[in-house]
Amino acid sequence: MSAATSLEPDMFRRYANDQLVTLGKLVLENAFQPIVEVGTGTVFGYEALMRGCDRLGFETPLQLLDQAADTGQLLPLEQMMASRALAKFATLPDFSDATLFLNLDVRLIQHGEEFVEKLIQHLRNAHVPPSSVCFELSERFDNTSVPEFAALMTTMRKVGFKIAIDDFGVGHSEMKLLSDYQVDYLKIDRHFIAGFDKSPRKRHLVKNIVNTAHVLGVRVIAEGVETEAEFLSCRELGVDLIQGYFVAKPTTFINELQSSFAHLADLGRTRRTTQSLDEILIRKQIERLPTVYEHESIDSVFELFRRNPRQPFFPVLNANGEPRGIIHEYHLKEFIYQPFGRDLLKNKVYERTISHFVDHAPTVGLDANAERLMSIFANMDGSDCVILTENMRYAGIVSAASLIKIINEKRLKSAQDQNPLTGLPGNLAIRDFMQSAGRDDEQTRFFCYCDFDNFKPFNDHYGFQIGDHAISLFAALMKRYFFSEGDFLGHVGGDDFFIGVSGWTLEEITEILERLLSDFHDDVVQFYSPQERAEGRIKGHDRSGMERYFPLLRCSIGLIELPKGLVLEDMSPVGAKIAEIKSQAKQSESGLFFSTLVEPA
Repeated sequence: MSAATSLEPDMFRRYANDQLVTLGKLVLENAFQPIVEVGTGTVFGYEALMRGCDRLGFETPLQLLDQAADTGQLLPLEQMMASRALAKFATLPDFSDATLFLNLDVRLIQHGEEFVEKLIQHLRNAHVPPSSVCFELSERFDNTSVPEFAALMTTMRKVGFKIAIDDFGVGHSEMKLLSDYQVDYLKIDRHFIAGFDKSPRKRHLVKNIVNTAHVLGVRVIAEGVETEAEFLSCRELGVDLIQGYFVAKPTTFINELQSSFAHLADLGRTRRTTQSLDEILIRKQIERLPTVYEHESIDSVFELFRRNPRQPFFPVLNANGEPRGIIHEYHLKEFIYQPFGRDLLKNKVYERTISHFVDHAPTVGLDANAERLMSIFANMDGSDCVILTENMRYAGIVSAASLIKIINEKRLKSAQDQNPLTGLPGNLAIRDFMQSAGRDDEQTRFFCYCDFDNFKPFNDHYGFQIGDHAISLFAALMKRYFFSEGDFLGHVGGDDFFIGVSGWTLEEITEILERLLSDFHDDVVQFYSPQERAEGRIKGHDRSGMERYFPLLRCSIGLIELPKGLVLEDMSPVGAKIAEIKSQAKQSESGLFFSTLVEPA
């Protein structure tokens, strides 16, 4: 053990007070923790985290930074750590497609211009664009209260750096940052992610944070994801990126970093290979508008509008191909129509870059459904479009006119899927409902599978018209008992039906289903002759062609419960359970059989 490390921590800290930067050069290093895309498991970037502070006698990096601030060494210490992180980042084989996340201590803001200027020099030397660096604004202090903050944000935006709000939900000024400044990422604090797959309150909060961020064109990162259930809930609620131990722990070794994670890709493969109707319709309506990069000259914007005179706006991207917002022609009109307006824009004293004119726009991934797109669009007054991304990169835009087409075509497709006899949705809509309900674990859900018993001999004996009357009768009774918002009724085909509800208790759903079965029995027996009603049977042929007696027509219902907290991505367990409970329902005296779906081992 060295003499330095053998010193007691307090003695070492007193000794090191005036030499933190010098000693830090010897023992401090950066660990990288991957931040990955939720849908694919591909690494999007890395957060740089300080390691080695214990060798200087500090239990946590925050203690070291506090001591550095007290002794006037915070700026050189942070400059050293940032430059080292950047040098390490530049050695990664795929760094040109990744983002480096650096924490920016609020106490550096008054020295921000100096800090940024030195970092830009390191970037030039490493041939890394500023858009590959994202500064995380710590919420330990109120960033916006620092007088120099607004100017620093303008400078960083102009240079091309990205901004993230760190520890969202537990800090001081995150809502002020969201409302007053253009930020790129919002990192939801681990407090809200821990166990939120089992907490309806936390899920509700996270869901609304995600929706608000996407309306403002901000992408969402979930911090501290540690379990598969938390990961699946993040994906279901629209979180864009995650980091945490379920992905990988921070490491100081470059050779331990991966470009993607197979266990995340495997969890997402089922969802990606079963493309929804919404995604198909959205992809058909995507407009791949020409784009302009924020680092280009203002002349490139004028040229873009000149070549496309009927297009009033264009998406603006950073050097990494990520959307930053849109630039609208009305921002430039005051310069276009002024004498020497263009010269004024280029004047070194007055100079305005493209980033100065960028408006944020709602931004979501291509896997969003049509209703969510419409909701986002409607909640952002004055938006010209919703920007769509694939793997976090620009994929195109959807305008208001395109959204109307998507919704109308979806309604048309849904109408085509409806059963012409009952007017109820068919298998496509049933599948989509089950998939959506399986992912929404905030409430208990019930799937009910209804199947007539002895329908073939009844239909053969009385003819298909009376058989259709029986089918229409059951559909009408279903509509009588299940009419609330959120109740779903479907017609699988023939004499098979589906009922889906959420938020009911077992006692409530059982009572209603028993009344449904009783009413159907009382009404359907009127289709039989008085003699057959009296005997309680009918003569017919079975599926082998043998003549025999059959009981009167009734309906059996198999009832599957998906408990609150159970997230179901793969519907195959439900399919297996259906066959089991339908058989048991037919064998039961009441015609009703209940089973709970347990979480797969």
